[in-house]
Amino acid sequence: MPYLSPVAVRLGNADNRPGGAALRADGVSAGYRGTPVVHDASVRLTGGRVTVLIGPNGSGKSTLLRTMAALHPAMKGRIGFPDGARVSDLPPRELARRVTLLSQHRPTPGGVTVREVVAYGRHPHQPRWGGRDPEGPAIVERAMALTGVTALATRPVDGLSGGQLQRVWLASCLAQDTPLLLLDEPTTFLDLRYQVELLDIVRDLADRDGIAAGLVLHDLDQAAAIADEVVLLVGGRVAAAGPPAEVMTPELLSSAYGIQVDVHRDPDSGLLHTRARARHHRRLTTR
Repeated sequence: MPYLSPVAVRLGNADNRPGGAALRADGVSAGYRGTPVVHDASVRLTGGRVTVLIGPNGSGKSTLLRTMAALHPAMKGRIGFPDGARVSDLPPRELARRVTLLSQHRPTPGGVTVREVVAYGRHPHQPRWGGRDPEGPAIVERAMALTGVTALATRPVDGLSGGQLQRVWLASCLAQDTPLLLLDEPTTFLDLRYQVELLDIVRDLADRDGIAAGLVLHDLDQAAAIADEVVLLVGGRVAAAGPPAEVMTPELLSSAYGIQVDVHRDPDSGLLHTRARARHHRRLTTR
């Protein structure tokens, strides 16, 4: 089932504005069991813009994103919102109304349907002691439509493929209806079509609804295509940050990944494309 046109499907939060809904990490260090993985990193997420974290494995991309969502405590630095609130000081319910994270690994619940899992995203908006969530059902249906899982609504999630389940969890995040959306390697398990359409959804949410989006991506071409700003992490430190054309240069990428990376701009689309040179590159191109 194809995704519906993003123009026809809106989520409920009408308070997002381009340039607003920022989340800032200033001089943040974070890690595990007292060992830092991220060192003095500063990142800003801004309403209406998509920020993509790139870098080799082990460079701290996911750790930084999860720390910004308060899933890991920061060892140093500050992560906060424009109103002065820090993520570490907010009650979980309040934080969940401001930011949602699609993490790499989520458990697959048994005995529940797709619609029920998507509805989990409404938890922060539901009254503590029962009561109604008047906008909830419509937002859940829109989130399923946007991610193309409406036809799966009554199916148990433990019978879905990895790609289908990834789209269900994305729908749950969209149903949470926050002005900040964090996605940790969201294209994992997805075939090419759904990778492209998922990133289109993120781009549309930023452009149309003013959502601030932060993503971790491994595909450099996808990062260049979707990002307003790219943050290159190497060894847990921010090596460069800025527009894709400024960060995704042959020099910076080759140094970061330890392999020769060529970069060229498509003359028709204007998009950047990258290619890592393998040892057998010459043989492959002369066939």
